[in-house]
Amino acid sequence: MTETILYATKVTATGGRKGAIRSEDGILDLKLAVPKELGGMGGATNPEQLFAGGYAACFENALLRVARQSGHRFADGDVEVVAEIGLSRNVADAFVLHATLAVSIAGVDQATAEQLVRGADAICPYSNAIRGNVDVAKTVVAR
Repeated sequence: MTETILYATKVTATGGRKGAIRSEDGILDLKLAVPKELGGMGGATNPEQLFAGGYAACFENALLRVARQSGHRFADGDVEVVAEIGLSRNVADAFVLHATLAVSIAGVDQATAEQLVRGADAICPYSNAIRGNVDVAKTVVAR
């Protein structure tokens, strides 16, 4: 059985980390720069920032879906997901990513917040894509 693709997009990169990216519809059109921390000039976004933004947004949406399915409704400011993406080298000197998700949820107790995050982690396509390949640390705070 093949999966039905619900959405697909195409982005072209030119010039690597010092270049640019542009989506086929032109909505995404960004210059890239190597971060100062990696010896670059900085001053523009980089792949790690883009990944962090996509992961945070996708994970929050997954969490909101899981919450709705379990009878919880949240206002926009009730849920916050902060993704941090780190780049390092492993023992084989290959580049690897590390991720941290800090999730804050208002209006529920700690156990419920943790249950919602587990549910979101199970359905988030970013979480599913990197599971087993990228170390992801999660913190959950009920506020």
